Amino acid sequence: MLDPTRPVDVSPEPGLSSPRLPRAVPILTVWLRDLIISLAISAFIIIFLYQPVKVEGTSMMPSLDDQERIFVNKFVYRLEPIQRGDIVVFRYPRDPSKSYIKRVIGLAGDRIRIVAGQVFVNDRPLEEDYVPSEYDDLRTYGEVVVPANSYYVLGDHRTMSNDSRDFGPVSQAFIYGKAVFGYWPMDKLGRLR
Repeated sequence: MLDPTRPVDVSPEPGLSSPRLPRAVPILTVWLRDLIISLAISAFIIIFLYQPVKVEGTSMMPSLDDQERIFVNKFVYRLEPIQRGDIVVFRYPRDPSKSYIKRVIGLAGDRIRIVAGQVFVNDRPLEEDYVPSEYDDLRTYGEVVVPANSYYVLGDHRTMSNDSRDFGPVSQAFIYGKAVFGYWPMDKLGRLR
């Protein structure tokens, strides 16, 4: 019979050890939890905020090279308007399964014309320090008025670019991100302008 005033000895019998989980199990559980959290955060960032993209083609040289890796911010245009000079990624108007990357030259309501390669926005010449002289296109294009909720986009390598001169202004509904940061190759690492 047990005496309630006397402590009970609960130590294991000699030669028997108490049942313990191996030390690796808690470490593995913590590691697995951290991995799942990291994957969830990465998925959230890629799906809703930033998407890594590989540039294919030379139409944005020298700003962006063929095969360069960049991050596209897919959320920024929910917080701020698209601005002249932004490098945007959009679904190609003639085949929405393809994506294009170009620079915004004209906003809704702007009058755009090109005379011997010089771009005019609302009858003022546009300063384009991102287009070196060897990438200029000396052709002339008649005036276009950019429709509401649309943007006039051009590639920086004017002689090699399929852009608004060919397919017209791009609807805002087709634009899904802003190119913001280059990360590969390492010599191009940094913010895009």
